[in-house]
Amino acid sequence: MQYWVVGAMWGGKDDVLPQFLKRGYWYCWDVNTTAPDNNEQGNSISVQQERFRKIEPGDRIAVKKMLGRGSAEMSILAIGIVKDVDVNEWRVYVNWMEIGPIERKVPLHGCTASVHGPFEGTDPWVQQVFHI
Repeated sequence: MQYWVVGAMWGGKDDVLPQFLKRGYWYCWDVNTTAPDNNEQGNSISVQQERFRKIEPGDRIAVKKMLGRGSAEMSILAIGIVKDVDVNEWRVYVNWMEIGPIERKVPLHGCTASVHGPFEGTDPWVQQVFHI
């Protein structure tokens, strides 16, 4: 089992988490409008898509929210278990679990892009994110 941290803001301004929770999925790219870029450094779309391809059923996924430029923390808004992965649609189907009305804050840990992982459950930071 692997652990992933993903975003739910498109362009830094559209919060699509309610749609994800209601429909039981997560995705980041519109298959019709997003082409991989040629930049293989850091958090480019092509690097993130390579990360995405490693997500598997049974993995755990946490949706994060950035807390503003320069913040050392992020909020964890939702946690779920991956049911299925559709690379053609760049979509992950998820059994979402509610974590309560209060957003949980954890260290940012470099998670500034849309997809981060895989992380191992033995990592103390992962245990904090997922309350293992």
